[in-house]
Amino acid sequence: MSAAAGDDVLVRLEDLRTYFQGDRRLFDRVLGRERGVVRAVDGVDLEIRRGEVLGLVGESGSGKTTLGRTILRLTPATSGRILFEDRDVGTLRRSELRRLRRRMQMIFQDPYSSLSPRLTIAYLLTEPYTINDVPPSERYAVDELLEMVELSPELASKYPHELSGGQARRVGIARALALHPEFLVADEPTAGLDVSAAASVLNLMKDLAKRLRLTYLIITHNLNVVGYVADRIAVMYLGQLAEVGPADAILGAPAHPYTRALLSAVSEADPRRRRNGHRMLVPGEIPSPRNPPPGCRFHTRCPYAEQRSREEIPQLEEIGPGHVVACHFWEKVRAEPVPAPTSSELRA
Repeated sequence: MSAAAGDDVLVRLEDLRTYFQGDRRLFDRVLGRERGVVRAVDGVDLEIRRGEVLGLVGESGSGKTTLGRTILRLTPATSGRILFEDRDVGTLRRSELRRLRRRMQMIFQDPYSSLSPRLTIAYLLTEPYTINDVPPSERYAVDELLEMVELSPELASKYPHELSGGQARRVGIARALALHPEFLVADEPTAGLDVSAAASVLNLMKDLAKRLRLTYLIITHNLNVVGYVADRIAVMYLGQLAEVGPADAILGAPAHPYTRALLSAVSEADPRRRRNGHRMLVPGEIPSPRNPPPGCRFHTRCPYAEQRSREEIPQLEEIGPGHVVACHFWEKVRAEPVPAPTSSELRA
C-alpha cells in the first residue's frame, strides 16, 4: 500500500484501557468472590495519521470493537488518554464533545439495527442535521448523499427493510458522512456481504477516502480484506496490540505468530477444512479477558512458546520502518514462509 496521505497525527491513544465489571458467576457467588473485571482494552498506545486508512484486525473477543467505540467515547475509557488533534477527548465538556462528534463518526457493523425501520431513508439521512442543529448552508441534500455512495435517488422514499445488504451498508456510510466528518470508524464494513458486494463497498470506501480526505479506522477479523484498503495494519489480541506496521510488511513478512494465524485463516481454499468460515492454524480458543494469561497473552496457543513466554511480557519492539511487534521469537516467525491467500479472498 502507499504511504499515508499525511504524516501528522490526527488521533493518538496513550495507555488506553477500557474495563467492564463482569457478571458474578455461580462459582464466584459460592466462594464469596467479587465480580471479575473484563479487560477489553488493556494498555493500547497507537497513532492514526491524518488521511490514512488504518486496519484493526483480530478475532471476536480481541477488544477491537471496544477500542473503536472507546475512541469515539461511545464507551467510556477506564484510564489513559485519547487525543484528537492533541485535544484530550476525555476532558471535554458535553457541549465540546457534541461539536467534536460531528468530526468523528462510526459506520456500524449491522446497518439494519442502526437504522430505524419506521423511518424513510431520506429522514434517516437528514436526522443528524436536526440532532446537531446544523444550519442549512452546511447540509448535503439527500440526493447528494445517495449519489456520494453510488445509490439511486429513488431509494430516498424507501424503508431500510426494502434495501439489500449492500444498499443498507451504503446508507449507513452516507449517514456517517452527512456531518462532514474527518475521522470514521468502520466496524466490519463487509460483514454479511457476498464477495461482489463486499468488494464494491471497499472500493467505495477507498474512493471516498481520496475524494473527501477521510481518515479511517477499519475494524475487521479478515486480515486480507483490510490489507486491500489499508495503509497500515494493527493486529490486536486479548486487549493488547500484537503487531503494527505498514500493510505490505504485515501481509508480506508478518512477525507475530497470531498475525500468521490470521493470514492462514483466509488462505485455505477448501471450505470443508475451515471452521466457522475461517481456519486458524493455532489450537484452542481465545482466553477470557476476565483472566488473561500471564506473560505473553498468546502463549497458551502459540507454537513457539517457551518458559520465557509464560513469565515475561513482550514489549512492542521496532523491527523495521514503522513496524513493531510484541513477540519474544519474532525472528523465528519471520523465517517461515507466509501463507498465500487466494485471489478470491483478496477481492473480498
